[in-house]
Amino acid sequence: MRTLGLVSGLGVGAGIFYYKALVDAHLARGASARLLLVHADARYVMSLAAARNTTELAEYLTGLLKQLARGGAEIAAIPAFSPQVCMKELASITPLPLISLLDAIAAEVERRRYHRVSLFGARVTMETHMFGALQNTVVILPRPEELDTVADIYVRVVQEAQISKEDFERLRVIAHSLLERERLDAIILAGTDLALVFNPTNTDFPHLDGARVHLQAIMRAIAPSPEESTDGARG
Repeated sequence: MRTLGLVSGLGVGAGIFYYKALVDAHLARGASARLLLVHADARYVMSLAAARNTTELAEYLTGLLKQLARGGAEIAAIPAFSPQVCMKELASITPLPLISLLDAIAAEVERRRYHRVSLFGARVTMETHMFGALQNTVVILPRPEELDTVADIYVRVVQEAQISKEDFERLRVIAHSLLERERLDAIILAGTDLALVFNPTNTDFPHLDGARVHLQAIMRAIAPSPEESTDGARG
């Protein structure tokens, strides 16, 4: 089992969600989690991401990853979408291997054979089509007024770690409208804090939950099941 370093604070609710989900996943395997957390300044990261200041953002995240490495982390994950805007720059300077949020989602989209999708999340994530990670999939943007609504609601979810009934219904209505109007295969929940909003019991539209897909990829990387270990040895 490898020691995981988690860059948290980029949406406190998402950080708590990841922490609990990882602990629960380890317990389900009869194991004890080996986790280190470092807290990032969400406002600073969001401002750099919005400005597309990828060099400074990568340098800031590298500083946090170095703290995790000094603490004993062997591998790391960044459970947030906005920082992914600098992944190209970060990849060349990170002191730890990263379990990619974008790669995990892109692989799952391919596995499910989605051809047309839309995204819910932060403005930068939607406007960049999830930072160009979905190369073989058509990404349909919501209409401008829909995009504004989704982006504004997402900011509130990040800040408050919860959602009002009114905002939940707004997102639900936009999702159904997009799916029908654009003949989409699914809505990708491309905001880790949306895991606090939508779950398998309350989501009545086709979707892919980016946070939960990322968590599965993290567990495969740090604590593969016996079956996965055997497959890896055979490969």
